[in-house]
Amino acid sequence: MTATDPDTLAQDAAAEARRARRFNRINKADAWFQVLGLAWMTPLLKAAAGDNPQAQMKEVWRLLGVPVIAIVAFLIAWGALAPTVQTSLGAIPGPAQVWEQVINLNEDAARERDKRAAFYERQDERNARYEEAGETDRIKWREYTGAPTYYQQIWTSIKTVFFGFLLATIVAVPLGILGGLSATANAAMNPLIQIFKPVSPLAWLPIVTMVVSATYTVDDGWFSKSFLTSAITVTLCSLWPTLINTALGVASIDKDLVNVSKVLKMGTWTKITKLVLPSALPLIFTGLRLSLGVGWMVLIAAEMLAQNPGLGKFVWDEFQNGSSSSLAKIMVAVFTIGIIGFLLDRMMFAIQSLFTFTNNR
Repeated sequence: MTATDPDTLAQDAAAEARRARRFNRINKADAWFQVLGLAWMTPLLKAAAGDNPQAQMKEVWRLLGVPVIAIVAFLIAWGALAPTVQTSLGAIPGPAQVWEQVINLNEDAARERDKRAAFYERQDERNARYEEAGETDRIKWREYTGAPTYYQQIWTSIKTVFFGFLLATIVAVPLGILGGLSATANAAMNPLIQIFKPVSPLAWLPIVTMVVSATYTVDDGWFSKSFLTSAITVTLCSLWPTLINTALGVASIDKDLVNVSKVLKMGTWTKITKLVLPSALPLIFTGLRLSLGVGWMVLIAAEMLAQNPGLGKFVWDEFQNGSSSSLAKIMVAVFTIGIIGFLLDRMMFAIQSLFTFTNNR
């Protein structure tokens, strides 16, 4: 019989403990990789840690390799088929032409920033001379009125959609809680939801435009009329998913918890904050993610017609412009809208992961 070295056993136990801790950290990180769309990082880390590298590489191929191949195939098909489709503005631009316009838009933005900086520099120098000469009455401060850059239009669209989404959340969550707690309130709201939920933003926009024009008469207010028109249209179209999911989440609370709240004689506010909201948060966040996605889609159409200087107006202006590069610029906007929509959804999913819990976390 061979005697086992106690030192060897201790070393093996320590190595196994280190390995277990390493995999435990990887599994914890996996939850955030899932949120950020980086799930392929988990099998890479596990393979590096020695967990069946062959099986982990198959998982990397499924999570990363297949999507990359699909994107490459799409680009090849796009580049091959685009020149065969002729329009009044020429052939549909391929990936190379679209990328060229990405570079051009970035260069245009850099030139516009330089012009803006030069304008304010000249204004400061001129006003400084007037001040030195004692001609303070001639000092004037003007805002630069150049065309907005592509990045400024992106930022305008993001601000508009978040403002509209915030208004929708403020309206939808309380109404959803009321509808979930009260069958009578739910019966009253349900027909209105079913009627207004399918209404297109193009139908809301004329009404919103007239209401904003009639009620918002301040010329130098915090918001422009086009901004408010676009944001309120987003609100009217995006509040329904949050309202419906909030009502469903509140109505689905475990009846035992409701009975406990009655036994403890919880007040209405305590019941909502301590019982209703924590239990309904997963469905509320599902509604918020859907609402933000709907709001982002609605925004582009609203900006086109309201002439809010965001991505929607950029697309409309390029369509009206009719130059040889217009189609490629519109394609740049299409990809920008899609990528931002994806990032907004990931952001909401990350916030949801911070405030809600699942069986795995």
